[in-house]
This record gives sequence, structure tokens and C-alpha cells, in this order.
Amino acid sequence: MDETIVVSNLCKCYRLSKKQQRLEKTKETERIALRGLSFTAKRGEVFGLLGPNGAGKTTTLRILSTLISADSGSASVAGFDVVSQSREVRERIGFLTSELKLEEFFTPNYLFDFFGKLYKVPPELLSRRKAELFGKFGVDKYAEVKIGELSSGMKQKFSLIMSIAHDPDIIIFDEPTNGLDLVAARDVTNFLLDQKARGKTILLSTHIFELAEKLCDRVGIIMDGTMTACGSLPELTQGKSLEDVFFSLYESRERVSE
Repeated sequence: MDETIVVSNLCKCYRLSKKQQRLEKTKETERIALRGLSFTAKRGEVFGLLGPNGAGKTTTLRILSTLISADSGSASVAGFDVVSQSREVRERIGFLTSELKLEEFFTPNYLFDFFGKLYKVPPELLSRRKAELFGKFGVDKYAEVKIGELSSGMKQKFSLIMSIAHDPDIIIFDEPTNGLDLVAARDVTNFLLDQKARGKTILLSTHIFELAEKLCDRVGIIMDGTMTACGSLPELTQGKSLEDVFFSLYESRERVSE
């Protein structure tokens, strides 16, 4: 399989404001998010980034989606550099993040059409795409309801739909089942498996072991901005559960830190 996403030695550091220092009760002036992170994701596979909060998962996805830049290292998506060829990258990805804020005054119908036009999707194709996705995720019943009046779960499902309006070949999702009930989470899981069967490259971050075990061909375990372990599920687990492997690595790292 072709390597669709290539990450090489990414480093990223954030400066902490005085307000952040007070809130976090720290005198540190900066926070290291990534420390030389490297991995690849191949065409037709689901690659999962698994790690605790603050491990660097979201920072990695934001760099790959061209929202922020790394301090050093490099990354490419579909052969395009995320810094020098950011437009080409954005045209080829669907990116879902919990930080996406939808304008609450508009309806799903309006916003889907708006973003579809931004992606230059032909009108007839956009109409078919909307009917398919709205029906699959149950958004069709709320197509003319203002975003502000939707439940948090329905907002999450519509955010997912909107991010893939243009039917991208590369899907980058940050915690895609966050805020969803069991039925809605299953719908998202089945949808991603269908996209994988269509040959899409899927990169997702999660802290849910069951989701990673069901979806992912390969998993990268990130802790403190570094790739602690990476491989296929059989390679990583060797007969154990993914949860047991994760906490074994986590506890070992904690002992080293102490």
C-alpha cells in the first residue's frame, strides 16, 4: 500500500500565557506538545493515534490539516507538503475536530451547501451527496432546524458530515465518537469501515480502546509527544488486550519520570 501520510520528526512547543500559568498553577513558560514524532499511514487503512489527554494527538492532526505549523520536522499528505503546499492538502482531506464551532443561526441544509460550494462540488453531485449522508446519519429529519436547536450528538454527526461533503480520499478525525450515544457511535464506526473498504486513508485519534480495536489496522501509542509504540494490533498486543498494553507502557513511563 502507498504511504499517504508521512510524518517525520515533528516537534511542537506552545508558549503559556500568564493566564494559562495561573489556571494550571505552574511557573512553566512553555509546554512541549511533540518531541520528534514520526509515523506513516497507508492507502486503504485505518491508522489510530491512541493516548491520554495532552499526549499530542490533536496537535498532530492540526499540523497535518494545515491549521498550525510544527516548529521542526516535516509532514506530507498525498505527496504534498503540509506547509508549502497547504492548499493541495486541504483539497484532499476531510478534517473533523471537537474545536469546530458551527454557526448556530444556520441550518444543516444551508451549511452543507455552503461548504460544498467552497469545495467546488458540482451542484448535482452535492445534492446526491447530501441526500446520502443526511439519510445515513438521520440528519434529514433536522435539515431545516437551526444548528443552535440541535442536540449535542446531532451537532457532532452533522460536523462529521460537513467535513466530508466533498468525498475526500483522506479522512482525519479527532475523537469522532465524542459526545455520541451508543447507536450514533456505531453509525460512525460502520461508516468509517465502509470508507476503508472504498480505499480511503483514515487517520483518527481516540482514547477509546474498543474503538481502536474495532477500526484500526495499525495503532500508534503517543505519550508526552513521543511515539511509545507503533504497529498492527497483533504486533502490539501479542495476545493481550490493547488496554493492558497501553497501561503497561503508561505505568513504565511514569516510573521513569519519577
